[in-house]
Amino acid sequence: MFNKTRFFMFFAMLVMAVGLVSCSLASIAGQKGLTKYESAEENGVIKLKLAHFFPATHPVEAELLKEWSEAVERATEGRVEIIRYPGETLLKANDIYQGVLDGVADIGLSCFSYTRGRFPVLEVFELPGIVYNSAEVASKVAWEGIKILRPEEIQDTRLMMVLATGSGDLFAKEAIRNLKDLRGMELRATGLSARTLDMLGAIPIAMAQSEAYEALSKGMVKGNLAPVEVLKGWKHAEVTKYLTKTPFLYNTLFFLTMNLEKWNSLPSHIQRAIEDVNERCFYEIAAGLWDKQNEDALNWAVNEMGMEIIELSEEEMLMWIRRVEPIHKEYTKKLNKRGLNGREILDTVKQLAEKYNKGMADGGR
Repeated sequence: MFNKTRFFMFFAMLVMAVGLVSCSLASIAGQKGLTKYESAEENGVIKLKLAHFFPATHPVEAELLKEWSEAVERATEGRVEIIRYPGETLLKANDIYQGVLDGVADIGLSCFSYTRGRFPVLEVFELPGIVYNSAEVASKVAWEGIKILRPEEIQDTRLMMVLATGSGDLFAKEAIRNLKDLRGMELRATGLSARTLDMLGAIPIAMAQSEAYEALSKGMVKGNLAPVEVLKGWKHAEVTKYLTKTPFLYNTLFFLTMNLEKWNSLPSHIQRAIEDVNERCFYEIAAGLWDKQNEDALNWAVNEMGMEIIELSEEEMLMWIRRVEPIHKEYTKKLNKRGLNGREILDTVKQLAEKYNKGMADGGR
């Protein structure tokens, strides 16, 4: 027969035993002073997934991200390990920022312009008509400008660094010597560059750089507006014949950013170590990465692949510049509608460009 008294006495003793064990475990954790994240830091390695779209042989992977990852591991004494996924093996180029937000990747590197309209303030760094004498100048202008402007649109992740290509040129299967040659030509472009080409009379086709080689080889597009490095880094000199120099048309800005929740979960001394690595790698590697690539790629394309270089006449260049001037007014008007001071943002970037162009010309850092 079921004895209720004995049952309740047994249940009470069981509850007390569980409570004692729980208190003992809590006491041990309290004595060690471990939180969830401190425990993970001291007793295990924090593994972070990094997604990007560059090939494994590209300098972004082979020089910048490899060194940055290893430097983070050294600076954190092995407590943080970066696992890199190049070549869109984890996320497509266009999906990387959102993928970092969603936690698919902990860290991501891609172009802001691959999600046009999502980063309205940062479009200022890609406006045609702002002169950057080098990729290093363009990168430093963007990094300082972001620190000054603190755009709300990127506060949902933790930005590690940015880097820029500097001026880009037109590579095409057919010679582009004037606006007439450009009219109606289908050219690969992204972000604001698509608007630029549209105003010049071309037909912009939006796609990531990783898709451009196949599109060029199959005749889906006739050319590309991009930094010179793609001629070698992405093998575009194999599928184009002419390069028209257009230093006033183009600049692309890349981000290296981290999931904000993941960043906030890291102990403060780990965060400081990573920030120190970010600054060092930015100045020593990232800022001028495209300058070295551009020079090497141009020499290879001309000497090995027989690419023809076309220089626009001064008169022709002025015609192109006048065509794209309205983009500055469009930009400031669009930001003003969002309650931002578009003119002030644009002037800030122009002043920074002048400062760094002069500094580089004078031999300064």
